[in-house]
Amino acid sequence: MKKIIFATGNQDKMGEIRSILSGWEMEIQSMKEAGIAVDIVEDGKTFEENARIKAAAVASQLSEDGVVVLADDSGLEIDCLNKEPGIYSARYLGEDTPYKVKNQKILERLEGVPKEERTARFVCAIAAADRNGEICVTRGTIEGYIGWETCGANGFGYDPIFYLDEYNCSTAELPAELKNRLSHRGKALGAMREKLKGMQL
Repeated sequence: MKKIIFATGNQDKMGEIRSILSGWEMEIQSMKEAGIAVDIVEDGKTFEENARIKAAAVASQLSEDGVVVLADDSGLEIDCLNKEPGIYSARYLGEDTPYKVKNQKILERLEGVPKEERTARFVCAIAAADRNGEICVTRGTIEGYIGWETCGANGFGYDPIFYLDEYNCSTAELPAELKNRLSHRGKALGAMREKLKGMQL
């Protein structure tokens, strides 16, 4: 394996991915950097299915061996909202709606809900594929709860409203190194890294 292409155009996500995979002597590119443009219809019913769809779509555009496509599908599950927004996290209230608006809407929906009922988790599924098809899928989660206000500027997306009891703060308030070690994406990528290390690709 000589290169990884990550199936995302999200620069915040790419920065986090590069940080998590730092030290792995492997070229890591985004789809744009690799010159790949493909329309992907995420119509899966689970995080794993959507990750597989994205990885396969981008891998179908590969022209050389030794390249692995990684794709993630991730989101926030809030138990008292029937695990919404779930797989629709990025599209919640519309794809182009700022997360500031999305986060405020969730806080409004949970107004008056006690802490013990505000349990939530971030979920991330990572799928890997090469020119020959799917290789493997990993999953990572982090448990927490939805706070009462947005706090922190170190994260993105729903990080400012997702709180961890053990640190008494939101994931957007954690130092980047600690956040990457604890996060759903960090856990899923760490598991994927170990799997790919053991494969002759």
